[in-house]
Amino acid sequence: MVESVVKNWQGDQVGQTNFDLKVAKEETAAHIVHRALVRQMTNSRQGTASTKTRSEVRGGGRKPWRQKGTGRARAGSIRSPLWRGGGVIFGPKPREFNIKLNRKERRLALRTAFVSRAEDLIVVEEFSSELQRPKTKELVAALVRWGAAPEQKTLLILSEIAENVNLSARNVENLKLIAADQLNVYDILHADKIVVTPASLEKIQEVYSA
Repeated sequence: MVESVVKNWQGDQVGQTNFDLKVAKEETAAHIVHRALVRQMTNSRQGTASTKTRSEVRGGGRKPWRQKGTGRARAGSIRSPLWRGGGVIFGPKPREFNIKLNRKERRLALRTAFVSRAEDLIVVEEFSSELQRPKTKELVAALVRWGAAPEQKTLLILSEIAENVNLSARNVENLKLIAADQLNVYDILHADKIVVTPASLEKIQEVYSA
């Protein structure tokens, strides 16, 4: 059970909330979170790097000089990997880097990572109604009042992303806005501060509970 204070738009404490998520055992927690993080970062690789072998490089069909009698080393093609402009030996080819991880393990790792950031968690009341129109300056000022400095990497988690909030947040350098049902281990661990609403906490418990 994790308890947190709830702040309003002005940054004043107006109540308390708590949430309960099943996490991994202490001796295995670091391992499962690390596996999930490696999986996410590896699966994000495009795997499109490609080089040409000597058979794919254009040209080189004619033997550059005769086999014997010139005093030079034997050569059968100007596209040999030993030559400038030749093919590449053992170069990269398009491939899949995907790593598999069971759904239960992925959700366990995400819950464990989220609960491990409890000290950096900031719970605020629903504030979409406070932004009558898109205003980045007002949102940044509110983050400062809540305890998330502009130079800190902040993850803002909302159950439903209002248009004015989305437009206000998209140009803030160190702020990332994400829906509560689209969490990932990297963003949770990468952020210095995590700002959530009570509704998003309920959504997280509903979506990711075992």
